Amino acid sequence: MSSLALYRRYRPETFAEVIGQEHVTDPLQQALRNNRVNHAYLFSGPRGCGKTTSARILARCLNCEQGPTPTPCGECQSCRDLARNGPGSIDVIEIDAASHGGVDDARELREKAFFGPAGSRYKIYIIDEAHMVTSAGFNALLKVVEEPPEHLKFIFATTEPEKVIGTIRSRTHHYPFRLVPPGTLREYLDEVCQKEEIPVAEGVLPLVVRAGQGSVRDSMSVMDQLLAGAGADGVTYPMATSLLGYTDGSLLDSVVEAFATGDGAAAFEVVDHVIEGGNDPRRFVADLLERLRDLVILAAVPDAADKGLIDAPADVLERMQAQAEIFGAAELSRAADLVNEGLTEMRGANSPRLQLELICARVMLPAAYGDERSVMARLDRIERGVNFSAGTGAPAMQYVPGPEAHPGAVTPVASPVPPGGGPAAARAAVRNPVGPGGGTPPAPAPAPAAQAPAPTPQPAPAPAPAPEAAPAAPAAPGAWPTAAPAGGGRRSGAWPTATPAGQGPSQPQQTPPGQPQAPSQLQPQQPAAPAPAPSGGLDPRTLWPNILEAVKNRRRFTWILLSQNAQVTGFDGTTLQLGFASAGARDNFSASGSEDVLRQALTEQFNVQWKIEAVIDPSGGGSAPPPSGGAPGFGGGGAGGYGAPAPSRPAAPQQSAPSHGARPTPAPRPPAPEPPPVSPEDDTPADDDPDLDESALSGRDLIVRELGATVLDEFSHDQ
Repeated sequence: MSSLALYRRYRPETFAEVIGQEHVTDPLQQALRNNRVNHAYLFSGPRGCGKTTSARILARCLNCEQGPTPTPCGECQSCRDLARNGPGSIDVIEIDAASHGGVDDARELREKAFFGPAGSRYKIYIIDEAHMVTSAGFNALLKVVEEPPEHLKFIFATTEPEKVIGTIRSRTHHYPFRLVPPGTLREYLDEVCQKEEIPVAEGVLPLVVRAGQGSVRDSMSVMDQLLAGAGADGVTYPMATSLLGYTDGSLLDSVVEAFATGDGAAAFEVVDHVIEGGNDPRRFVADLLERLRDLVILAAVPDAADKGLIDAPADVLERMQAQAEIFGAAELSRAADLVNEGLTEMRGANSPRLQLELICARVMLPAAYGDERSVMARLDRIERGVNFSAGTGAPAMQYVPGPEAHPGAVTPVASPVPPGGGPAAARAAVRNPVGPGGGTPPAPAPAPAAQAPAPTPQPAPAPAPAPEAAPAAPAAPGAWPTAAPAGGGRRSGAWPTATPAGQGPSQPQQTPPGQPQAPSQLQPQQPAAPAPAPSGGLDPRTLWPNILEAVKNRRRFTWILLSQNAQVTGFDGTTLQLGFASAGARDNFSASGSEDVLRQALTEQFNVQWKIEAVIDPSGGGSAPPPSGGAPGFGGGGAGGYGAPAPSRPAAPQQSAPSHGARPTPAPRPPAPEPPPVSPEDDTPADDDPDLDESALSGRDLIVRELGATVLDEFSHDQ
């Protein structure tokens, strides 16, 4: 085997063998066919892309005995002298301008240029690194380059064409060379490895192409180094990663899956493995950014590999497709941005490990930041139905009541959402709370009688009457929804909160003094399974915050009206009943077109066609549903009833109690008292009031900005 370097052993000898430069080689071959060859050429481009090689091929084509021709014969004396391993031609002079760029060298070249060629058709000067020629040297060459003799040709090759003075550039034909595409370079390296008869693992060539960065000479040098150290089994992937300093693909898979699942322990274990293994943390972050880039492209273009956007082996591509399905688009874009920012911050860092750990913490904790990217990542997780298991350190993606909120209640089993399912899969999981079959969670099998004796019922002590809750103060317009106070109902539009202790559905019904307790109250409390939605699908009470968010994106006025004045009071599977605090709020909802906005939001976001019924509910609602046994529908505590009975529908009659005693009918809740009137002079704030904000919006600006309205005219009442 020859000891000649790989890039010299396989240097092209014709334009057809030059790869990735068809935009240059095709016009040059056509000019040779038409015999319209210029007297001076300027070849520019990055290093190792074929400038000097193309200059030698052009000189070979010009001096061939059958030329000028685009395909040299390879048999004449000139072609043999200018071949890959030839001795060179006396009529083709290569000059390194880095050491011969002065004015004296230019004068010497000018004096020798007028002598004719010794045995060829043309005398050709190839001036490499032409940007190193001084201005005085270019000026000394200017006359001979502008008007050379018939036998003289100039070819300038440079990586910085802007440093060549304009008077020289204007007298040449400029051909810009480019970096070779990764796919073309990979195929070329594969052919070279086959000619060398050394096996190479599938994942090695992408690493070599990445190390070469589009330069053929650099890639061939890296490949030559790997082939020189190959063993009996050829060039293996672990050998290539360790020698080139790249991160092993298994580490990248582990950290990406840890980011997707919120597993902080796995992510920091990978960091520890990277540091303890002697790998460069900055190189690891750069490789991680490259992987996230591929995932972003795969998430946007599923067939990116077929289109040539990603160059990776089949097994790596399959793993990346699975990882892209686990991630959401917003969360993946945020992770790539954070890793890119962290890579910039790691330049000159005193503690690279600390910077790497901070990058991992930022990616896995979107709830710790309030910027737009973090909020979009959290909404993306909610849309996809991602719910991290406890103990992984990830923030909760949905509300899960604690055991103290509903004592004795059975925790519903969440249905797993398939990875990458998107909003449609999340909605399907909501419609089927347990699994693909839907329905309620199966009841546990009763224990055999031989295992444990049946518990003896004990009479429950009569609970003390709860004090009457004071009426809650009305919320200020535009205020954010807050949780309901203990003992009272939830405010209209508030987020779902846990039922206070002592008021859940598992609490026994209180009996007024002097009334005998019903037999049902003397029985021990049994775990009450949560009632499913009436239609077996979406539960509007649970999804009310998401419904409000969808409405907010369509019309802000409707969102304000619903979040401050309305709540879900009933649902029977086809009709959604909304209770408003006052008749004015209900009429405003009906007359302003907000009902259509809500219906469109439900159809677009949740794919449901529900009827909307607006009623007056001055009590505020939000209380827990009564125990099961009532009639289904809007009024009772059956499968579809929420809160108190609506005024527009009569409550279903109570079922008859056993002979031991009848259950008393609870008294209707009195309406909330109206706030006392306030005189105008008492309602006017003082000048030194600390709550007075002169910078706040009011009047016309408030209406235009918050409600999106157009003010046609404004009347002043100062007169």
